[in-house]
Amino acid sequence: MSAPANAFDVPKGLPEPLPPGERILWQGRPTASGIALRALHLRLVALWFTALALWQALPAASLADAAAVTAPTLAAFGVSLALVALLGWLSARTTTYTITNRRIVMRVGIALPVTLNLPFAAIADAGLHTFSDGTGDLPVRLKPGTRIAYLHLWPHARPWRVAEPQPMLRSVPEARAVAHRLAQAIEAARMPEESAAPILAERPQGGTIPSRPPRLAVAG
Repeated sequence: MSAPANAFDVPKGLPEPLPPGERILWQGRPTASGIALRALHLRLVALWFTALALWQALPAASLADAAAVTAPTLAAFGVSLALVALLGWLSARTTTYTITNRRIVMRVGIALPVTLNLPFAAIADAGLHTFSDGTGDLPVRLKPGTRIAYLHLWPHARPWRVAEPQPMLRSVPEARAVAHRLAQAIEAARMPEESAAPILAERPQGGTIPSRPPRLAVAG
């Protein structure tokens, strides 16, 4: 069976060719370490197994006894860390975030890939939470009437917003530059009566995005 004539015109990470007038402004994927550490909570897994091994070793009469009693826990510890790291790598490798001049497209899913289209017209505002390594999370708040199930989004969702799920570009490299480009694209696509509304706010580490964040100035 022959392929469609436009099969090779479909950009990577998109379900179909871009319509006339639409162009890709940025495309990337999350870092595997960011997914493993902040979405799959690798540190908490390590802490739990470490605490369990110490609790098992305390009653031991000697180091040999402690090693024997904690061996199964330490083996499970190693397997668990490997599985979490593998899931983080697979999630990052099978994810593509795309920002065009009209929408955000999220290609996500390991076993069953799905494509989420977020037109700028459906986006109320966005946020930026940066980390010390230069990566960052970009949660997107949708306008009323637009909703995507939290389970369909996870781990590409803002944590703990189950009642009002927010899609999130997670652990994006050079996040500040990506957020700036997203703000420019949303502002350019907005109607004149919407131009005074806030677009994107930076969230301090450990903080929350204010309900009415200050507008991000767009540099020339």
